[in-house]
Amino acid sequence: MIQLTGNTLTINEIKKVLFDNERVEIAKASMEKVNQSHEAVQRIVKEKKVVYGITTGFGKFSDVYIDSENVEELQLNLIHSHACGVGEPFPEMVSRAMLLLRANALSKGFSGVRPLIIETLVQFINAGIHPVVPQQGSLGASGDLAPLSHLALAIMGEGEVFYKGERVPTEVALNDTGIEPVTLQAKEGLALINGTQAMTAMGVVAYIEAEQLAKQSELISSITIEALQGIIDAFDEDVHVARGYQQQVDVARRMREYLSDSKLITRQGELRVQDAYSLRCIPQVHGASWQALDYVKEKLEIEINAATDNPLIFDDGEKVISGGNFHGQPIAIAMDFMKIAVAELANISERRIERLVNPSLNDLPGFLSPEPGLQSGAMIMQYAAASLVSENKTLAHPASVDSIPSSANQEDHVSMGTIAARHAYQIIQNSRRVLAIEMICAMQGAEYRGIEKMATATKEFYDKGREIVPSIVKDRIFSKDIEALAEWLTV
Repeated sequence: MIQLTGNTLTINEIKKVLFDNERVEIAKASMEKVNQSHEAVQRIVKEKKVVYGITTGFGKFSDVYIDSENVEELQLNLIHSHACGVGEPFPEMVSRAMLLLRANALSKGFSGVRPLIIETLVQFINAGIHPVVPQQGSLGASGDLAPLSHLALAIMGEGEVFYKGERVPTEVALNDTGIEPVTLQAKEGLALINGTQAMTAMGVVAYIEAEQLAKQSELISSITIEALQGIIDAFDEDVHVARGYQQQVDVARRMREYLSDSKLITRQGELRVQDAYSLRCIPQVHGASWQALDYVKEKLEIEINAATDNPLIFDDGEKVISGGNFHGQPIAIAMDFMKIAVAELANISERRIERLVNPSLNDLPGFLSPEPGLQSGAMIMQYAAASLVSENKTLAHPASVDSIPSSANQEDHVSMGTIAARHAYQIIQNSRRVLAIEMICAMQGAEYRGIEKMATATKEFYDKGREIVPSIVKDRIFSKDIEALAEWLTV
């Protein structure tokens, strides 16, 4: 059971909820804070104080006072009008993460919602009901307004959800589970949608996949080194300690461990004095990507425990402040950073693919073909990899440097963080396919060299890979192999 406090959630705990269906509950102490905050909102409404989003309109309408008898209608109108998401829905796993992160943020007790709202979010998680949330339509400031409005629709019993492997009207899932839809009261609609949980949920899922892919890239490139009889001296610890980046040192160490008992690696001067950069500089390049991923993880673990709505309620309602914690710039920059980091893993991988297939750069059969000339072998796999890394370069353009004013220029700088997170996820999918292509080529190259000479670690990975993609003995539809191996690397 994962207990939400609003302050202690980790990415490892999120993994358990997303992939192991770990159940969730709210800490009792947190619920007490939530209730106190809600009572403060009730007093504000009763005393007819002018407080943004509670007794006023939203955005440019923040100067319009709303009478107490209309506060529920105000919240309902907010969700209906802001549910403007378009395009394909977020992956179901991301929608699940949104529920979890919104429940955790509201559990901090700064938002003024009833405990019922958080309890309903948790019921959705534990029942496996995941709102259908369109991916496009968020500017990443004022919160992820459009995506989170679709999440709010679900707990109101409206919209659509993913449930038991199907996309169904929300009421179908609620009737099946006995969960009651909620009617939003003062501040609750705003509290649900004023936050960064769409970009952060997408970012967390992307980070989890990126971290796994970065680890796999080291094993895959180790097989490539064996296939090309690479020089192990370039991974010597002294070289990397001399530079001082810990992530670079760590990559070199893991590569040495993977290749420790290989009979296919060489020493300086045995076959050549130096390898090409795509082999020799793996620790430097991959290590730099790890530096970026470490930064991303740090920012995500702050954001998943952050109060990101507006206004925030402090001191039992004595202090209610309109601020800008909903602004997604910290996550936008982190997502752009992750885009570059993962794109570079694919970039250097594609160059290793070229070295594996180009007969001018190695002594293996041209394009790893079983019959060069008659059969093309891996020739067009390199084309596909080149296409993917080129697409990544376009996607890696930073979203966070863009801004378009909104709400009649009241909201005049926005983060585009949700776009950054979505593009990061696309880059990860592309990069995984590039690394799958490298693995197919590396396995074939190692086979030509003699798999009995492979290191224990790489041979074990090779054997698992061969269960998915058999040896190339004849040209076939390699698209199926690439997709199958990429799917295997995802699990």
